[in-house]
Amino acid sequence: MSNARITAGELFERQRERLDLRWIAGQDGAERFLEAVETVARRPSLAGYLNAIYPNKVQILGTEELAWLDSLDSRHRWETIEKIIQFRPLALVISKGQDAPADLVEAAEESRTPLWGSTRRGHELLNYLQYHLARTLAPRVTLHGVFMEIYSIGVLITGDSGAGKSELALELISRGHRLVADDAPEFTQIAPDVLDGTCPEMIQDLLEVRGLGVLNIREMFGDTAVKANKYLRLIIHLTRPGHERSDNAEPTGLERLTGENSARRVLDLDVPTTTLPVMPGRNLAVLAEAATRLHSLRMKGMDPAAAFIARHSNFLERGDF
Repeated sequence: MSNARITAGELFERQRERLDLRWIAGQDGAERFLEAVETVARRPSLAGYLNAIYPNKVQILGTEELAWLDSLDSRHRWETIEKIIQFRPLALVISKGQDAPADLVEAAEESRTPLWGSTRRGHELLNYLQYHLARTLAPRVTLHGVFMEIYSIGVLITGDSGAGKSELALELISRGHRLVADDAPEFTQIAPDVLDGTCPEMIQDLLEVRGLGVLNIREMFGDTAVKANKYLRLIIHLTRPGHERSDNAEPTGLERLTGENSARRVLDLDVPTTTLPVMPGRNLAVLAEAATRLHSLRMKGMDPAAAFIARHSNFLERGDF
């Protein structure tokens, strides 16, 4: 898992046009950075209105905040500004095109604290900055496999080298499903229950298939055959009999009814996992589609295996045999 970070300069450049930002003072603090930590979801917040008790990483000063500073006597005002600066925020942002107070500009310049101005309203700055920082600093991990969209569901196909992941992906693409990333999809936990999968820029639109080499899926199948990102909802793991079952045993009676289902821990989430044995004559594309449809049914509360077991129990209780 990588530890993401962002500097004040990077944040300014990424949001300059969208938020109409201008750099007022403290340009020497462009390398001041913020990185992901375990407590990133706790106080202080990533972005928020001026708070001198639980200071936010990006402090926004709107009309009310500047009016509050103006209401303080000179000594208390300077102590408050000094306290805000000492917390080393990533940046201070003045909203609605208001003039920056001279003493705040002076303090920001001396301490190398980035001070920005914007014509946007405070709540707009808050929403955009909070979302962008949360997404940039969210926990992320790179997994080995092919990430696909199958029936509008994000599915990661995993398995040992030579298990047939790329061949299965190519067959699914030819059947109208879409490729997100091959070999090294990146997953970011953008919410407590959401893993967003994307493709590294270096391998976008590409799929490597043994015997054929690297294929450009967009050029071969068109723009609709690829997708920029998708939420991970299911993992399909390909196994070759005898390679991963330590006892080399046949599936149990219950596994014959329910399938080989488990869960794989990805960051802070347990992702449902279906294991498909790879054997000659099996149409893996059809099986992958069926596994995805079955997952959709289960998410809606419908489990065919559980329904069959219940029906069988009722049959035995009635003595209809």
